[in-house]
Parts: sequence; structure tokens; C-alpha cells
Amino acid sequence: MVLLVIDVQKLIVTEKLYKFDLFVSNIKKLICAARKNKLEIIYVRHDDGAGCELTKGTDGFEIYDEFKPFSQEKIFDKSVNSAFRDTGLLDYLKNKNEKEVIVVGLQTDYCIDATVKCGFEHGFNITIPTYANSTVDNDFMTSEQSYKYYNEYMWNTRYASCISMDETLNKMEE
Repeated sequence: MVLLVIDVQKLIVTEKLYKFDLFVSNIKKLICAARKNKLEIIYVRHDDGAGCELTKGTDGFEIYDEFKPFSQEKIFDKSVNSAFRDTGLLDYLKNKNEKEVIVVGLQTDYCIDATVKCGFEHGFNITIPTYANSTVDNDFMTSEQSYKYYNEYMWNTRYASCISMDETLNKMEE
């Protein structure tokens, strides 16, 4: 089992996120539990490319201070929504014969959605803890509507197991 922490970068981890405080608290709990239980934590960062705000080399590109990776924890960079496309992550997990992936991070309706669906297509068992992914309002839905649509309707039992934090923490201890 691995904890996949996606796009928790300084530029986009802001108080505009749905249930910001709960999101931050839950990610910190999951990272702490993974380290305590000796589960691998893998970070993924999004790079929009030169000339954009979310670009390698800028402060906003770096992992949010409260979620900082340890030096031995892996970081993969991506330039598309899915953490599995052209990053090396897919080969890395397959070479480890890893099947269980806990997915957390940003944003629910973009990179989390793409990663969950692609992970499912590649045969991974995806777990999504409650309030460990988030997003902001868009032109079509509020952040709350987006969160509920994906977590309560779209992913659960189709592409992933959307379960409580307590259930996830217990699963990490097994």
C-alpha cells in the first residue's frame, strides 16, 4: 500500500479550497500514519510549463510546507492531469508489484479525478479517504458540489472505495 499525495503545492493549497482546514488536517494525519506504519509516501507535483505560475523553479511549485516530504520520499512531476501518464509512476508501482493506492490531494475535479480513473484502468485498488481531496468553485459547480459529485457519486464503488478517515487509518495499520 502506498499513499499518493497529488499536487499539494504552495500556489494552490489556499483557503479557497472546500473545507480547507479539514483537508489540511486530514492530509497531515495520513502522512503521519503512513510514516508511522512504514508505508511509502509518493508525492506528485504539477508543472504547467515555462511562463506559468505553477512551474518548476517557482516557490508556488514546491510542496506545501505542512506536507513537506522527507528526503527519501519520492517525488514525480507531471504536466498533464493524470499522475500515471509519462511520469514514471506507473512503471515504478508495477515494478514494486503494488496494487493498493490511497489517493489524496488536489484538485478533486481535475488531477484527482484523472488519476483515480487512470489508476483504476491500470488495475490499482484505489482508496479515497473523506475530505482528503478538495477543489475550488468553477463555472459550473461550487467546490462543495464538485467534491460531493466525485466522492459520493462518481468514484465510489465504480473506480474506488471512498471511505472515512478512520477506516483509512485502520486500513493503513493492517
